[in-house]
Amino acid sequence: METPFPSYEPNGPNNEARGPRLREIPLRLIVPNVVTVLAICAGLSGVRLAIENRFELAVAMVLLAAFLDGIDGRLARMMKATSKFGAQMDSLADIVNFGVAPALVLYAFILDQARSLGWIAALIYVIAAGLRLARFNVMAEREVKATWQSEYFVGVPAPAGAMLVLLPVYLGLLGVVPDRTIAIIASAYTVLIGFLLVCRMPVWSGKSTNRIRRDLVLPIILVVVFYVATLMTYTWETMVVTALAYLATLPFGARKWQKKYGNWPDHPDHPDHPEGLDDGLPVERKSDQP
Repeated sequence: METPFPSYEPNGPNNEARGPRLREIPLRLIVPNVVTVLAICAGLSGVRLAIENRFELAVAMVLLAAFLDGIDGRLARMMKATSKFGAQMDSLADIVNFGVAPALVLYAFILDQARSLGWIAALIYVIAAGLRLARFNVMAEREVKATWQSEYFVGVPAPAGAMLVLLPVYLGLLGVVPDRTIAIIASAYTVLIGFLLVCRMPVWSGKSTNRIRRDLVLPIILVVVFYVATLMTYTWETMVVTALAYLATLPFGARKWQKKYGNWPDHPDHPDHPEGLDDGLPVERKSDQP
């Protein structure tokens, strides 16, 4: 009688399927994953601090989580330590740091005063962040990519969404009283940011800017130094200006995309068509048969 499972062989295919043992993994492969774990810890610590009404530290931890989450991928590429495991860890960290943590901090600060409406707004934002990240992963795995993908995102990226959705908290830390009316307005604003995450609006990414004119190097360095100095000195004022300035640039980026690339192609099979790239969902096509 045959056994339903093959017998275990020390050096057989079953042993190879278990993957490399821990002692066989180079240290450089672990470092980016440690940064990813630290980012998750920072995001969840921000939630705890928000529950304890320590909102300044809570927002700082969420922003730190976003920063760490942004550098782990670059660190992995720089150290030539990219792996499928790291990519999965990074995706899990993204939904925590850019979706769950900002929404819970915002809810603890002001949305709870809008009762169920505030909670629904927080849920919508988290789901929108998850959909945005899933769409990004699908687009990144496509073999055929549109020409504009090196310059533009489809919708506001999740890290920027986390920074934008915390705008009511920045204003509250500057002295705006978080009453029920402000909470309802903040709930509507949270839903708006969720919509910007999943919409098809082209958003300039800046990834295609690899070279800077020589005469602009020193002015750019001075601008960066000035921004960091104001961020350290007038933190919440600077974050408010940053969020509002980012929102103000969105229509100009979309307009520039339209001037350069025109409207979306009408045919679903075209590689630049949004239905063929954005979400990975099947496209309903009309049958050629009568």
